[in-house]
Amino acid sequence: QVNLVESGGGSVQAGGSLRLSCAASGSIFGPNIMGWYRQVPGEQRELVADITTRGRTNYADSVKGRFTISRDNAKNTMYLQMNTLKPEDTGAYYCNIKAIRVAVESPYYDYWGQGTQVTVSS
Repeated sequence: QVNLVESGGGSVQAGGSLRLSCAASGSIFGPNIMGWYRQVPGEQRELVADITTRGRTNYADSVKGRFTISRDNAKNTMYLQMNTLKPEDTGAYYCNIKAIRVAVESPYYDYWGQGTQVTVSS
């Protein structure tokens, strides 16, 4: 069992910044990927950015150059620095952690946080 605690969401004017945090606790073993996903009502949840244990990152094209994902492995905490926010960034942001299966005996997990709302106004 892994618990994810998110913080940092809120309302901001276009051009502003927010920093989201996600703290993971529980049975976390081996390499994994932590990521932020955004969901707008009526639409499917989509990847915003993710980062592996080793620090390899991946970003949605819409946020490249504006958002920065990072993690502190010692604290099992992930961050998303969101700069130059746009109204289209609005949505519920969900934290996720999933195992990278490197062997048959490797434990697998895939957990979600409860989400935190980000609202960007014009």
